[in-house]
Amino acid sequence: MHIAMLSPIAWRTPPRNYGPWESVVSLLTEELVSRGYEVTLFATGNSETSGKLHSVCAQGYEEDQSIIPKVWECLHISELFEQAEDFDIIHNNFDYLPLTYTSFIATPVVTTIHGFSSPGILPVYKKYNNKVSYISISEADRSAELDYIKTIHHGIDLNQFDFQPDPDDYLLFFGRIHPDKGTKEAIEIAGACNKKLILAGIIQDEAYYNQYIVPYLDDKNVIFIGSAGPVQRNQLLGKATALLHPINFEEPFGLSVIESMACGTPVIAFNRGSMPELIENGKNGFTVNTVDDAIEAVGKIKNINRKYCRRYIEQHFTVNQMTEKYIQVYETVLNK
Repeated sequence: MHIAMLSPIAWRTPPRNYGPWESVVSLLTEELVSRGYEVTLFATGNSETSGKLHSVCAQGYEEDQSIIPKVWECLHISELFEQAEDFDIIHNNFDYLPLTYTSFIATPVVTTIHGFSSPGILPVYKKYNNKVSYISISEADRSAELDYIKTIHHGIDLNQFDFQPDPDDYLLFFGRIHPDKGTKEAIEIAGACNKKLILAGIIQDEAYYNQYIVPYLDDKNVIFIGSAGPVQRNQLLGKATALLHPINFEEPFGLSVIESMACGTPVIAFNRGSMPELIENGKNGFTVNTVDDAIEAVGKIKNINRKYCRRYIEQHFTVNQMTEKYIQVYETVLNK
């Protein structure tokens, strides 16, 4: 089986820091190659893979502002589809735009829907509903208007996350600095608990950051460290008392949630989107509805068994398990 793996080109695959879609694509690609599958990764030219790399765009448009995203997305996607007959199956991880090429090729296409940026993109998915096999990344992120072949939760490489039985006394926010992710709420929760808070992530909303985050940054109680790479991520997550995840949107998945638990660190999250699929309330963290509930949960975090958090990820969210499910999908689609 020769698989064409289409990655986004916002960031390198795998990303140096932020880039959740590219991160999942990389993990899946490397695991498939290690199992003997032939995989051609279509990604940025500075990407790294043990498979075959094919690129037209030198680096991610989020890393090089001179790159016009739409222009290079068109060149990137068309590059794959113009050679579609060379592959047994195409795995699209690049949202809805590649779907518009599928009627011109015979090669079957599997599309992982990594989230809906807006209900406005649904017409494209609906048009190709019977042409493309859709995979959801959580039950919560399914649209009632589409058909799906399977839900496959993300898996992570446990070798990148060390179990830490003895945390330091701080809370962690790990994600985009954006209203959706609840950075402001994390500061409120930590402040009410008199706990040190470390913020890590890219600033995605500058106005929000300046208005709601900057006034609280004091390098003592609230510390912003910017984007964190794999090594720093491992240390930050592992040494935190808990990860605060007070999201204000229906999150499709939430990689940081399972990454945190892989280190043994429980998660306190607002009960939205996929959170009930990732968090067993009271066992590996808490799903709550309000800031006050989250403050109360911080007081109960010592009751969570950190070994259980790690074990839960080992049992449900490894790259090995994720890859097994994708292989099953590929075989099902090819056997059709």
